[in-house]
Amino acid sequence: MAPFLAYEDKGAQATTAVPLVLIHGHPFDRTMWAPQVAAFSPARRVIAPDLRGYGASPVVPGITPLSVFAEDVAALLDDLRVPEFALAGLSMGGQIAMECYRLFPERVRALVLADTFAAAETPAGKVSRNETADRLLREGMDGYADEVLHKMVAPYARPEVAAHVRRMMTGTPAEGAAAALRGRAERPDYRELLTRVTVPTLVVVGEDDEYTPVADAQALHEAVPDSVLHVVRKAAHMPNLEQPDEFNEALAGLLARL
Repeated sequence: MAPFLAYEDKGAQATTAVPLVLIHGHPFDRTMWAPQVAAFSPARRVIAPDLRGYGASPVVPGITPLSVFAEDVAALLDDLRVPEFALAGLSMGGQIAMECYRLFPERVRALVLADTFAAAETPAGKVSRNETADRLLREGMDGYADEVLHKMVAPYARPEVAAHVRRMMTGTPAEGAAAALRGRAERPDYRELLTRVTVPTLVVVGEDDEYTPVADAQALHEAVPDSVLHVVRKAAHMPNLEQPDEFNEALAGLLARL
């Protein structure tokens, strides 16, 4: 049984518009989608969960594979009686979105893959993720957050955006973050799956993203048959927060195709 996820569920439930489901990245929570919830909930239902181990959801130590995150999302949407939806994920959330498409493609009406990549982890990457997990359990989140803040958001990001991102990172339980890192180290390779995606897809990336550079986004775009690539100017790994107007415009363009 999936843990009871904390979530935000905003907007018009009676509308015929396809609901929008937003999957946050690591080590964040559902508040990273605040600009998108505000922008899209007037016209459609918008659902943003806290993944297990993050935000206000239960902390589950150990190892959390991407498949478990995806099954949690499906269980939540079953509870909310949402059979079909547009699905957006950023970074780890994008990989969870790919896993959702692998497990229940019939429910996904559109995909947004933001600042993410599809390849399996490299041997060096597995070591690095597990070492980071050990470090977070040993030291907590603060030092890690300070180190990576200006890779998550660009050094020129607005101070309130950087403060929000740091607040999410330091508020994440170390046990939940470590479990996700260990699970993500074992993730499958989604590159072949992407060639079989049959729904409208938006691939979006910040032009200054160091974690998932524009070349990674280009590879996703080339793999997914019915995809559009949008590179967000003056943004790093979190363009939805750094440049929300431009991100929302690209997302609105995708949703208009449904």
